[in-house]
Amino acid sequence: MEVIYLAGGCLWGVQAFVKTLPGVVATEAGRANGQTQSLAGEYDGYVECVKTTFDPQVVSVPELTAYLFEIIDPYSINQQGQDVGPKYRTGIYSDNEQHLQSAKTFIAQREDNDDIAVEVLPLANYIPSAEEHQDRLDKYPNDYCHIPATLMRKYKQ
Repeated sequence: MEVIYLAGGCLWGVQAFVKTLPGVVATEAGRANGQTQSLAGEYDGYVECVKTTFDPQVVSVPELTAYLFEIIDPYSINQQGQDVGPKYRTGIYSDNEQHLQSAKTFIAQREDNDDIAVEVLPLANYIPSAEEHQDRLDKYPNDYCHIPATLMRKYKQ
């Protein structure tokens, strides 16, 4: 199994979508690539993301990147749907250089790729979200989510 971190706006919807994908064996909502956690509990510089454990014999990094692009606006900076701010930026993070290169190649092959705002960076750090945020949309299906319901069900196994 391999691990990659996918950011596409609010982590609730991203986790709900990603865990339905073929080859994904586990997900965990969290935050990546930030600097500090303040006394008020805010995560300075972190991006909301989903730690995605996947079977590379079933799904590849380019395929995971393509799936991510189905649920995001890859040209939007620091915003997905009604969620606005740097913590909602889009990105792909990994400590595996091959993962990063595969994601960069996928993006480079797209038309108008110069305008794509998706970060592809080494994973600097990761903090799991609190239990209340894990599988949030399973627990509270009527919570807000920027991802259309039709996409949430598209790959459900």
